[in-house]
Amino acid sequence: MLGYYRTHILRDKAGARRRNYLRLTRFMRSILISLLMLGLSGGLFGGLAGCSIIYKLPTRQGNVLEQKQLDQLTLGMTRDQVKFLLGTPIATDPFRGERWDYFGYYKSPRGQVSSRTVTLYFADNKLSQMDGVQIASAEKNVGNPDVDTLAKQVKKDESDNARNAGGKDKGTGVAIPTP
Repeated sequence: MLGYYRTHILRDKAGARRRNYLRLTRFMRSILISLLMLGLSGGLFGGLAGCSIIYKLPTRQGNVLEQKQLDQLTLGMTRDQVKFLLGTPIATDPFRGERWDYFGYYKSPRGQVSSRTVTLYFADNKLSQMDGVQIASAEKNVGNPDVDTLAKQVKKDESDNARNAGGKDKGTGVAIPTP
């Protein structure tokens, strides 16, 4: 009778362990399914759309011309020189070959869009007119500086002047005898 009791209790313990394991796996399975449904509905991954984790490639269409390329254009250049410098134009008029159009569109990964249209006119196989080209000036990088930059420059100038005017011979350094 004692043998029957031991096998019966051991069988119940094994059954209880199995039932607990099945309950745990059902619970984990339900959590996994609910998280998956939440993720598919956009609740979990919807916050990542505005985050910088997702990288978007820059979009370039047409002839994306830089200003330094256009600065090299001069009136009187031949068609071959212009084609070598800027590339093949996007649009040429089949009826009037004296006009070339360059269209460029660029969208950065952050969503900033820039586009440019450059039209070149030729007369006697020479460049005669340019539209959409900003002429490079000698004061290309000179703009309206901000107040902080001006204050820093004034402070630097004052310290340089004070250092130079404070005495040329302060006795520092090595004296070099003159022959």
